[in-house]
Amino acid sequence: MPDNLTPGKLVKKWRPSLALVLGGGLAGTLVLSLIGLVALRYLGPEIGFRNAAALLGTLILLATAFLGWLLVRLLLSPIRALNAYTAEVRSKQGQPVDPPYHSGTAELHEMAQNVIDMADHLRNREMTIRSFTDHVSHEIKTPVSAIRAATELIEDGAALPCEDQKLLTQIDGAARQIEDQLTALREVARAREINHQGSSSLSTVNTWLQGEFADLQLALSGGDLALPIGASGLQIILTHLLNNAREQGAQGAVIAAQALSSGVELRITDDGNGISPGNAAQVFDPFFTTKRAQGGTGMGLTILRNMLSVHGGDISLQPSDSGACFVITFAVP
Repeated sequence: MPDNLTPGKLVKKWRPSLALVLGGGLAGTLVLSLIGLVALRYLGPEIGFRNAAALLGTLILLATAFLGWLLVRLLLSPIRALNAYTAEVRSKQGQPVDPPYHSGTAELHEMAQNVIDMADHLRNREMTIRSFTDHVSHEIKTPVSAIRAATELIEDGAALPCEDQKLLTQIDGAARQIEDQLTALREVARAREINHQGSSSLSTVNTWLQGEFADLQLALSGGDLALPIGASGLQIILTHLLNNAREQGAQGAVIAAQALSSGVELRITDDGNGISPGNAAQVFDPFFTTKRAQGGTGMGLTILRNMLSVHGGDISLQPSDSGACFVITFAVP
């Protein structure tokens, strides 16, 4: 790390304002032009107009190169450094990253410091959420384990009346449901970590798809289009959505990838029973599920959305004539 930097901060020193840099550059260009005209008028008769023009051209070229160097140092380099910093923060989520060395003008310095502060704030918030989730999960899991152990001891004892056995079964089911919810909460927190870097395409996971979902008639398009997420992440996405389609009675699904002006789109459409309009507005809400009795936690799509968000993606449910249609978009520069 350079000596003039401290972690997460840029050293305070005098920096020209953006107005001074731009105004100085424009004024310098104008002054050089005027000086050239005046000098050519008086030097021409003395040393010859050709020699005077060559001399003045050389001087103007050197002065222009100096102005260009100043603009690069005060504008272009800081912007590139800030862009590289944000990219590194995204790729090393949760890890400290050295702030950019170049800060340029006063305005760019202030913007860079705000970006650094925002990155630190988001990193601290993610760590706090993760720590809180792990702590709460651990604290709740202990009494839940005790409840389940107690129910097992009671069941292993003397035979219980039918009503008592039914109540004991409900208690054990509730304990299992709490454990499932705690597991889902931990998965939500972990989904915010970047674990599926790289790129992949539908073609790279086609063999896996045909084996894993042999009971579904799958149609793929845009198979060679690069998606900005690793194959492991793409498999998690498709597994969740296609399993949902199975549970809704789907016999087939269409998976289509296409390039957009703003990025890449992945559309998964099935021919199952679909999602009712009343439930469509809630499918991405945490803990919302229509399969509570079957052990559903209602966190699947929340985990999926969290995972996509850290890879520059988002997921939405689109209206469909039959079945469900999920659209995943990746914002690709």
